[in-house]
Amino acid sequence: MTYAARVPPDEQVAALLARGQVDEAATVALQAHGPAVLGYLARLLGEGDAREVFCVVAENAWRGLPGFRFESALRTWLYRLAWNAASHHLRDPWRRRGEPLPESAASRLAASIAGQSQLPGGRREALDALRSRLTPEEQTLLVLRVDRELAWSEVAEVLSTGGAPPDPATLRKRFERLKDRLADLARAEGLLE
Repeated sequence: MTYAARVPPDEQVAALLARGQVDEAATVALQAHGPAVLGYLARLLGEGDAREVFCVVAENAWRGLPGFRFESALRTWLYRLAWNAASHHLRDPWRRRGEPLPESAASRLAASIAGQSQLPGGRREALDALRSRLTPEEQTLLVLRVDRELAWSEVAEVLSTGGAPPDPATLRKRFERLKDRLADLARAEGLLE
């Protein structure tokens, strides 16, 4: 096992940034957390849009990493970038223009990660159909807490919209109501007894 394999990604990235090696730092960050972020985006947006938005996330990470102050975990920051990019993608008509983004090192790395990653599929189709009835924010709450096992404080940070993050206790209550709603939907669909 190499030294780099034993050092957590946040520490590797911090050390690379301290030496001015931004490209290497971005590569480590995206290789460590990119597959999970892409999986989150796939659940939220579907496979095709997820890959497109992931390229935007990679570009934003590449550009923003030199200013990252490690006030949160690197993966939390990347999920925040993904949530922002997904939200922008869902509400803005720019994606309908059909003009590809220019190729860059970030988009090439994102395409490489996307090609290697297994996106969610078949075995959870019924649950995914129920999840698709939820708002993007509700889906994000579920994916980050259940699938990605982020702490409530991290989920709150990802979902903050420019101001102070929402109270984690409030998110927990929303999550409980959301689970009850999903259970009711599952019963109505005959998925639960």
